[in-house]
Amino acid sequence: MTKIILNGCNGRMGQVISAMAAEDPELEIAAGIDMFDEGKNPYPVFTEIDKCDVTADVVIDFSSPKAFDALMDYCVQKELPVVVCTTGLSDDQLSRLEETSRQVAVLKSANMSLGINLLIKLLKEAAAVLAPAGFDVEIVEKHHNRKKDAPSGTAIALADSINEALGGEHDYIYDRSQRYEERSPREIGISAVRGGTIVGDHEVIFAGTDEVIEFKHTAYSRAIFAKGALQAARFLAGKAPGYYGMEDVIG
Repeated sequence: MTKIILNGCNGRMGQVISAMAAEDPELEIAAGIDMFDEGKNPYPVFTEIDKCDVTADVVIDFSSPKAFDALMDYCVQKELPVVVCTTGLSDDQLSRLEETSRQVAVLKSANMSLGINLLIKLLKEAAAVLAPAGFDVEIVEKHHNRKKDAPSGTAIALADSINEALGGEHDYIYDRSQRYEERSPREIGISAVRGGTIVGDHEVIFAGTDEVIEFKHTAYSRAIFAKGALQAARFLAGKAPGYYGMEDVIG
């Protein structure tokens, strides 16, 4: 039995994870952390993570960057592995995540979907062939109107995979409204759309002369992210300190 502390338990993703874990006899949400609690969960909920005194094997974090520092302090103090799914972290916070991984096991992924992580691998292969042949790269991501960060962490991860395959020399362009100039072949354009209840839609466009190749992933339900997060938690429980990714889980 893997016992989980769920940080951000009353958010949308937190509730999906709670419901899915309840159907798995090998998983248990031992406690939740959330600023607001209406007593609707079958497990104890703490409004501050440092007040949580429940024994567990791993933490799943679907909260916000504001809760990040307290989360890291807690996991180091309790020697708890942590699956970090929160997006929009600053460079300083990402650096601290790496520092924390020297003390406890950390798994960070901008997107917990199996499909997205397979897409990341495919994009590296495609970019290595298409970019040298003169194809421009553009990424368009779409999410619901309540998502606060833009572009999405997943869009950045897709861009990073392409840039890595190309030697890390490309620039990310988020807004061309103030740029009156031709597009540089060293650009990776990233556009964000926010509207309605779109769960998550990512499209990568390789635009060449007289032909266009597109890779697209559409999430129709948050269940795919919850499933991936729970797989990651099961994988990470008991692991030695280190920095892990979803490629380790699906590998």
